[in-house]
Amino acid sequence: MQYQTVKEGRFLSRPNRFIAHVLVDGAEEVVHVKNTGRCRELLLPGAAVYLEEGRSPHRKTRYDLIAVQKGPLLVNMDFQATNRVFGEWAGAGQFRPGLTLLRPEKVWGNSRFDFYWEAGDRKGFAEVKGVTLEENGHARFPDAPTLRGIKHLEELVRCRAEGYEATVCFVLQMSGMVDFAPNDATHPAFGEALRRAAAAGVEVLAMECAVTPDSLTITKPVPVRL
Repeated sequence: MQYQTVKEGRFLSRPNRFIAHVLVDGAEEVVHVKNTGRCRELLLPGAAVYLEEGRSPHRKTRYDLIAVQKGPLLVNMDFQATNRVFGEWAGAGQFRPGLTLLRPEKVWGNSRFDFYWEAGDRKGFAEVKGVTLEENGHARFPDAPTLRGIKHLEELVRCRAEGYEATVCFVLQMSGMVDFAPNDATHPAFGEALRRAAAAGVEVLAMECAVTPDSLTITKPVPVRL
């Protein structure tokens, strides 16, 4: 996926989950943060950040914060980007061969999944999770406790029991990772739920991305350590 009109700035502070103060062209701007996670290891005072200029005239802020430089690592922080890049990747035939249908935001029973897909006689559901947490070259999820994430895994297990294929895809919003694993130190219950889901037949993928200040593209899988 490609962004439009991207500018570099310097992170100053984040008073709440939704906004940050950033120095842009010598002036302080209030910008929208497109990630409600903690991101404490990323948004440090003085860090280089990348902003996309909004196009809606009704916006309260001029820019969206979409990426941050963490030492030599450029990390995309756009929470909404992961479904877009998964859709592009799957639509290009990289997810399932012979894909004939890829429908976002599909309701099934009492659940809403990121994607429903069909390929010949095969059909299934996929949930997509964006990963921004990196520790010494190892990608981890989540960066904060997520009961919603556990619920999604349990729903995928129910889909699998009903005969559908089921996938949880962790989109690593950075490159050069050694592997991916659940962040048991922060939320052990999520790690336990992920291992239960895998044992029940839910496919667990971790896909690395190429990241530039104005683009995000899925490139290759990395090993999953459960």
